[in-house]
Amino acid sequence: MSIKRISFVVLFLLIAFLSSCNKEKPSHSNRVVIGIESDIQSTNPLFSYTVDEGNISELLYLSLIQFGWNSNEGELIPEPMLAKDWQWNKDSTSVTFDLRNDVYWSDGVQFTAKDIVFSFDLYSDPQVQSSRYGMFKDFYSDSSSHIDLDKTFIVENPFKITINIKKGVLPDFNDFAIPIIPQHVYDNIDRKNLISAEKEMKPVTDGAFILSKWEKNQAIILRANKKSFLTKPSGPQEIIFKVVPEYSSRITQLRRGEIDLMEDIEAGDVAQLRNDSNLKIFPLLGRDYDYAAWNNIDPDTYRKTKRITPNKLFGDEKVREAFTYAINRQGIVNNFLNDMGQVAIGPVSPIFKNSLDTLLNPLPYDPEMAKKILASDGWKDVNQDGVLEKGNLKLAFTFYIPGGNPRREYAATVIKNDLKKIGVDIRIESLEPQVFFQRMFAHEFDAWMAGWSVPLPLDLKPFWYSDLKNTPLNISGYQSKAVDLLLNQIEKTKSPPYRKQLYREFQELVYKDNPMTFLYWVDNIIAYNTRIKDINITPLGAVYHCWNWTVNN
Repeated sequence: MSIKRISFVVLFLLIAFLSSCNKEKPSHSNRVVIGIESDIQSTNPLFSYTVDEGNISELLYLSLIQFGWNSNEGELIPEPMLAKDWQWNKDSTSVTFDLRNDVYWSDGVQFTAKDIVFSFDLYSDPQVQSSRYGMFKDFYSDSSSHIDLDKTFIVENPFKITINIKKGVLPDFNDFAIPIIPQHVYDNIDRKNLISAEKEMKPVTDGAFILSKWEKNQAIILRANKKSFLTKPSGPQEIIFKVVPEYSSRITQLRRGEIDLMEDIEAGDVAQLRNDSNLKIFPLLGRDYDYAAWNNIDPDTYRKTKRITPNKLFGDEKVREAFTYAINRQGIVNNFLNDMGQVAIGPVSPIFKNSLDTLLNPLPYDPEMAKKILASDGWKDVNQDGVLEKGNLKLAFTFYIPGGNPRREYAATVIKNDLKKIGVDIRIESLEPQVFFQRMFAHEFDAWMAGWSVPLPLDLKPFWYSDLKNTPLNISGYQSKAVDLLLNQIEKTKSPPYRKQLYREFQELVYKDNPMTFLYWVDNIIAYNTRIKDINITPLGAVYHCWNWTVNN
């Protein structure tokens, strides 16, 4: 090949390389790539169950109101969205919303008040079985929890609507924060088949973003809705939720700049990531806690007869108290969480500053105190085999954990070793997560380890009320008439100071009863690229209100 020919080839390759670089650079401008672990099943808020599904549907569909976060008080702040403003009547049994008249669905049809009525109808319809079905207890409804539209809604005009709520209930803005669905799209679809029919439909949305493309098990690509009142030129013009199943691969892509934002960073990776000048690390004090559950009731009796009888080992609060003294919870926080968390005292997260009882302190790690409590309760090592017994009953049991979670596997080992020191024999059994949670909700375990995420706004009744039929999240079977009374009062009171007092009384009772061992609150460690500006990370989420971000090239 001649020199001239070689030069031409080199020049061609150089031009091609520079051309590809020039094409690549603009495609990254004003684009934000968010790494997620698995694909979603639906972009429709009717059927959004996971955190990622909720994050995406909230970018595509607007709600009557949105929320800000008051970090000083630890409370939600209702703010306008589809509603420009609102007025309550004198006894707080109805609220009138004045609506925006500049919102259009992505097919060009204008949003009106009829979409609101239709959406509440769909969400509460038992035939639809939406992700929010059964959550409209404050509205007038029939025996199937389907909202009574005639009693509940008055459409004053296309851009003004009044919503009535039942007398005697505490108004909750969260009741009005559902993403609204376009009536003209779904009105003629058989509701029994809606969940399957919508999978074949192109989403018609009104949010800050529009679904551009959904590459199954690869990426969900959203582009800015330039007609939205929320969109600004300096904000992200494209949001990509990139599916990267392996945690280590997500970390690698984060460091390479192929991913711009990632949540749930493991504490052990923080030091290395902080060395990267292109990344910022944000440990968010969150709403998630792990717990060691000691079933307060006998699971076999409850499953067979629905009768509540004390658990043979853990029905005694002294045993539960001793276990909490015996477990080195601070050691788990220090050694595994690298101080990216804190020991839990009860089920009220420290983010709820106005509701948290700051006078309570976690029981210290004190194995000797644990031994004294058990001894005073009649537990002795009679045959000197290292395991305490009481009559014919040995303090020995299987401790179940969901597999694939390194933090819980580590904590379970600590729990086993710590309890062994005080004469308790534990056998750890790891189950596939789907099997684990199925059996947990079926009340099959005596002891296990899992976690909860405290809802926003704070709502404790589903987890701690004694009526297990109507509060299935009370997995440990905690029974307390005093706590039930407080939870009922919290639900009804309209006085914020009194409600705070009731929350503190609730925490004191739970603290005394030790229905389970609250282990630790887990920080949600978030890493994001420094080219994302004006990001406001709150307990509402890292992606929440991302249309307010500024993205530098």
